[in-house]
Amino acid sequence: MSRPYTFDPLPDPVVGPGEFVFAAVGLDHGHIFGMADGLTGAGATAKWVYDADPARAAQFAERYPGVRIASSEQEILDDPEVRLVASAAIASERAPIGLRAIEAGKDAFVDKAPLTTFAQLEAVREATARTGRKYAVYYGERVHSEAAILAGQLIERGAIGRVLQVVCFGPHRIGGGRPDWFYDPAQYGGILCDIGSHNFEQMLHYTGASGGRITASTVANYAHAETPGLQDFGDAHVVLDNGATGYVRVDWFTPDGLEVFGDGRTLILGTDGYIEIRKYVDIGTDNGGGQVLLVNQEGQHRFDANGMTGFPFFGQLIRDCLDRTETAMTQDHALKAAEMSLQAQDGALVLAP
Repeated sequence: MSRPYTFDPLPDPVVGPGEFVFAAVGLDHGHIFGMADGLTGAGATAKWVYDADPARAAQFAERYPGVRIASSEQEILDDPEVRLVASAAIASERAPIGLRAIEAGKDAFVDKAPLTTFAQLEAVREATARTGRKYAVYYGERVHSEAAILAGQLIERGAIGRVLQVVCFGPHRIGGGRPDWFYDPAQYGGILCDIGSHNFEQMLHYTGASGGRITASTVANYAHAETPGLQDFGDAHVVLDNGATGYVRVDWFTPDGLEVFGDGRTLILGTDGYIEIRKYVDIGTDNGGGQVLLVNQEGQHRFDANGMTGFPFFGQLIRDCLDRTETAMTQDHALKAAEMSLQAQDGALVLAP
């Protein structure tokens, strides 16, 4: 590197034991463990878990000592100690669970996609505005990736000037043993609503935009005729409200020869340079994931982000719930990313296989 870059220190726990209590309701997606790990790592205390499948609830309770298995969701909602309800239920069920938590006087923290219909979006907007409660979203490909966080810090420091375009690639591997809801678009929301929600959020975050317009989008089931409800490909072009642009491509075509679930990458073009984030793998090398490549007027730089930033989102979310602030992510931002996902999905041209 031609000059040193300095970064924020690793975040410490923001609360002590018992100061911030949360519960988990709905464990259909494994992201619940990332959500709970992030919260407990920032000092939160997991008290309850509820899932219709007792085996899943038992697995969660075993992973987080001291967690009690509730007999119902209502038992959790009736506990005044619980400040936040986390959920990675089936995507179409996340908004109803979050809304019940909000009406019970608690904040909600749901996996992406945070909702699957425009009616759910309007219901969440109404409830959060009326109650002041939070409907936080786990956009994990940014908030739980040190490479993505490091890229954001570089942009904040002016490393590439004004951001002009964000291009996201989100390939995934289907694998075996997927549940039935995974193949039902009414339940998972469609590929641009589901996987793509990560990427619309990144476009807003890295460009600093507050919204955007979908200019074109497509979806397809190219190679999985045996599961006609699956969309194995989707893409979208976006014009942000500050003049920047974005593109996203998501798919279920990760080949078996790749050692990770997908070669997720983000390319960020600025007026004075560009950044590439290689989140999960740096193919053909022994570098592993978490790589950030920066090219600007001063030279070429490579950062191994692992261990550099930690995951400040979770501590910020805890403090936001306690202090009624918006430092982790604003409600408008979280829901605007979801809205763009719905718009891209709703207006997508369906391609023939």
